[in-house]
Amino acid sequence: MLRLTVLVSGGGTNLQAILDAMEAGQIPGATVAAVISNNAGAYALERARKHGIAAECVAPKDFESRKDFHRALLARLQFYQTDLVVLAGYLVAVPPEIVAAYPNRILNIHPSLIPAFCGTGYYGLRVHEEALKRGVKVTGATVHFVDTGTDTGPIFLQKAVEVRPEDTPKSLQKRVMEEAEWKLLPAAIALLAAGRVQVRNGKVLLDDGIEQ
Repeated sequence: MLRLTVLVSGGGTNLQAILDAMEAGQIPGATVAAVISNNAGAYALERARKHGIAAECVAPKDFESRKDFHRALLARLQFYQTDLVVLAGYLVAVPPEIVAAYPNRILNIHPSLIPAFCGTGYYGLRVHEEALKRGVKVTGATVHFVDTGTDTGPIFLQKAVEVRPEDTPKSLQKRVMEEAEWKLLPAAIALLAAGRVQVRNGKVLLDDGIEQ
């Protein structure tokens, strides 16, 4: 059984998509062991508790140094016997020591087609504001493995979403979530739980040898 710890900062809609997919039998062989947030008021923690999942806050402000925070977070991941770390709207940078502890075992979902509109400062509505400002006709979402850079790890899955002439940043954000993010993240976890994923030379391959 693949044990997931989901890291969140806000409402947890991507977490809910994972839980819904699990309840629908779409992710056999995986379970959410815990949900951890840097924000004690994150509604995502309440979502977890409603499903009987361990939920806690591990926040940088509660520690004397960033290094102490990183050690505490790693300790909690290890406590829950985490096999896969899932960043589902987690707005804290994952430090190198956690990346090293979970090589190619940390997933992130980003609301654009990487390498477009990604990197430092590109999160939340800003991603969609910049996409509309640039005038792109297609945007989407990307699931990728996390390395020590920002949105630079191996790309796992992507899904395109059409940009409409009447779109606002908020309407585009909502549609990217509904049409791409909430589908991609459960699909990626299901593939990992089935043991179908390998990462070679920075590329993600399925067990049929097809590069993703």
